[in-house]
Amino acid sequence: MIDVANAKINSLSKTIDVSPNKEAIFVLTSSQLQDLLKEAIQPLQDRIESLEVTVARQNEKIAALESTQEQDVDRICLDIAYDRQRLAKLESRPSTAPTPIVPPKGEKTIARIAKLRDFLKARGGGATFQECERLLAIHPNQMTKLVSQLDKRSFEVFTRAGDDRQRVLRLKAQIVSREFK
Repeated sequence: MIDVANAKINSLSKTIDVSPNKEAIFVLTSSQLQDLLKEAIQPLQDRIESLEVTVARQNEKIAALESTQEQDVDRICLDIAYDRQRLAKLESRPSTAPTPIVPPKGEKTIARIAKLRDFLKARGGGATFQECERLLAIHPNQMTKLVSQLDKRSFEVFTRAGDDRQRVLRLKAQIVSREFK
């Protein structure tokens, strides 16, 4: 009898194709199905939550960078405006060409310059600063101020040959044009 049962089992196994290509049928209860779905979906939900946190962090960084960028742009615009103002000031500065001599304003100064001019013309040469100070009855610092106001086209200052400590004031040679008839 055992032999007959074994033969039937062998013949039955030959008729039933038990190959890996065929899917087996499973029977699950609804609670088991829900548990399986929860287990399958949970990693996806965790991944979505972490991505949402990452996006929120990136949005905060973007907002901070935009704010910083606006501040930087404002600062750069101000720097450019200040640079333009400085350049305009530099461009509007007078050149290094000699500036016109402003005539002295005070009556005493005008009188002293006229007296010096007459004195130097009468002498025919130069006079030391000390001699000019005595003539005008002024102090050395007043003489220095007076010399700074002289017309450099008419007067010149130089040091005496052999004694570099003595400064001499003299009239420059004036070329007078004469009309010939």
